[in-house]
Amino acid sequence: MANFKRDLYNTFKPDRPLPGGDPRYVNCQSVRGDGDICRDIGEKLILSDEKTCQLYTGHRGAGKSTELMRLKDYLSENHCYVVYFAADDEDIEPEDTQYTDILLCCTRRLLEALKDSAKPTPLLDWLGSRWGELKDLAMSDVEFDKLTVEAQITQFAKLTANLRTVPSLRQEIRRKVDPNTVTLIKALNEFINEAQLKLPKGCTELVVIADNLDRIVPVPEASGRWNHEEIFVDRCEQLKALDCHTIYTVPISLAYSANATNLMDIYGNPTQILPMVMVKTPQGDVYAPGLQKVREIIQKRVAQVDGNLSIETQLFESEASLNQLCLMSGGHMRSLVSLLRSAISYTDSFPISQNAIAKAITQARNSYRRAVEEELRQERNQWQILAQVYRSKRMKNGDEYRRLLFNRCLLEYCYVDEEGEEHRWVDVNPLIVKLPEFQEAVKGLAD
Repeated sequence: MANFKRDLYNTFKPDRPLPGGDPRYVNCQSVRGDGDICRDIGEKLILSDEKTCQLYTGHRGAGKSTELMRLKDYLSENHCYVVYFAADDEDIEPEDTQYTDILLCCTRRLLEALKDSAKPTPLLDWLGSRWGELKDLAMSDVEFDKLTVEAQITQFAKLTANLRTVPSLRQEIRRKVDPNTVTLIKALNEFINEAQLKLPKGCTELVVIADNLDRIVPVPEASGRWNHEEIFVDRCEQLKALDCHTIYTVPISLAYSANATNLMDIYGNPTQILPMVMVKTPQGDVYAPGLQKVREIIQKRVAQVDGNLSIETQLFESEASLNQLCLMSGGHMRSLVSLLRSAISYTDSFPISQNAIAKAITQARNSYRRAVEEELRQERNQWQILAQVYRSKRMKNGDEYRRLLFNRCLLEYCYVDEEGEEHRWVDVNPLIVKLPEFQEAVKGLAD
């Protein structure tokens, strides 16, 4: 029992994307508006005779990284050499990110991935010529020109690591690097161009995928603009300047801003958005195909522990309990995994009881209660905004709506009708719906 519970608990890890080809993967394209990352992003890249720069978004935890892993495999099969990295893993701090951080992160990751294919001389010369003013920011007192090439490359990693881990140095690093971004991009492109001539056999294109930039927290700037605009709109030419194909994840709130058409014009394609798995219709009825997909996700992970275990009768005490947990996830992958993991932790003996599920739901619900701001903004608080969306299934173009979208109080869905037309709609996270504050706001609309 103890080993089974531990193994089951650890097969549901909320922040671990599935690698390409993983047997636990479930294709949810049919209940996500028929979107396919390999077709919608991959094909555009493969067919283009020019370098592309594309944006990809969706709610945090919706499954974007897993889809990007699929895209990585697809591109590799189509003669691309892909450098994929999660930008917030070691390089950027999502709570405080600027464009310079992203450029340094891309430089460091490309340098490490391609140093055996091309001479890193242009980049090392760039760093070496500025070492006098940067070495303290890298927390190093070594003489740069006396280091081996490998040790010099390590200094780039130290610089980007300090951007993430040492807040007191962050602004100073940006202040020193920002005026030199043009020369840094030039040096990086020299390195990229040589590397592309020496890609592994069969590879003809270099592709960079910078993941987890969608986690950058929205922060208003002194100018009245948001940091997301400064990074992805104001600095778009620099983001597009790498001499290779690039794919950046962006915050979903940016895709639903006044900049939506600007982004399409700037990057040449609409921003691709990964919606939730649709488990309910806009009318509030259970959507059986979506619910079945969510159940399949659970079944495939459970099969890694016990392939003969029935989730309807042996993992859960009833099919109704299983369905309740699936529906309360709202079709959001990380919520689904987190709810189930929490329910397992509350379980002393299997099957998982209704009481354990209720505890898991209550715990998650309280987190969302704390995420909703009650103070009035422009004569409305966020509970009232949520109530309006709940009624209309539509989201207005405003900062308050985008805040709620960014923190997953609002979830986006998509379906395709019989005529092939796509319909996108927004709903309140089901974990919020039964909160008294939300119910009062809904009642207030009726009154």
